Amino acid sequence: MNATQFKWLGYTEGMSFLLLLFIAMPLKYLAGMPLAVSIVGAAHGFLFVAYVAAAVYMAWRFRWSFKVLVLAVMASVIPFGPFLLEKRILPSTEKTSN
Repeated sequence: MNATQFKWLGYTEGMSFLLLLFIAMPLKYLAGMPLAVSIVGAAHGFLFVAYVAAAVYMAWRFRWSFKVLVLAVMASVIPFGPFLLEKRILPSTEKTSN
């Protein structure tokens, strides 16, 4: 995995989290449609685990500090977190991946 692939995995995981929070959960609790949470929640769960595993791999491959690894994992549980991480952390990783 390179920095670009990690960035896109982060975008995908971040979007799945936002879909879960702002579309699927309101559909469940306001419209009585729990199926949306089941589908989006399962997809987000898979992407979350893949993102955390990829963050650990990227930390090993690019010798991130423990602080950067913790920030990457924390970004996965904060809405818009992966997008902010990509703007602050990944530019330096992309320079070293070529």
